[in-house]
Amino acid sequence: MSAQTAPFAVLTDIAQRSRSMAAGLPEQQEAVELWNGIGFVLAGERYVAPMGEITEILHVPRFTHIPGVKTFLLGAANVRGRLLPLVDLAGFFDIPRSSRSQRERRVLVVEQGDIFSGLVVDNVLGMQYFATDSFRAAPGGVPESVRPFVTGEYERNEEVWKVFSAVDLVDDERFLDVAQW
Repeated sequence: MSAQTAPFAVLTDIAQRSRSMAAGLPEQQEAVELWNGIGFVLAGERYVAPMGEITEILHVPRFTHIPGVKTFLLGAANVRGRLLPLVDLAGFFDIPRSSRSQRERRVLVVEQGDIFSGLVVDNVLGMQYFATDSFRAAPGGVPESVRPFVTGEYERNEEVWKVFSAVDLVDDERFLDVAQW
């Protein structure tokens, strides 16, 4: 063997041994693209709001009732020096609240342009991740009043999560029209 081929032969031998040892290593799998959002419960159903639409999650703060407004507007709370209107989402949609206790209720804070509002829901289930290929654009079983704000649904582990658009909600005239008269 000449001196020039010896290094090449050594490298070839190393490559062959590496391939034979790699037989038991796990296969490289394709990464699954994920979509994420904040999961919450409303009237016993699972919803998820896209990340970026919810700026904060709070326990229901102490609030002051406001006279002359529709019943779905619970009142206003002082949150770090800002007045946060609290909207009972089940009341707004005129759907029954789930039997969860008052202590489990949470506020999803939405800040969209000039709108700063708190949506009171039955419970928050934290950040949720879904494979993007599990999305369906035609959700089923959505109450008629909620349907304009549901953009689709994801399925994971035989659970269906309806995608709720808080941005579409705060853009709706009915949401902004809180005066009782």
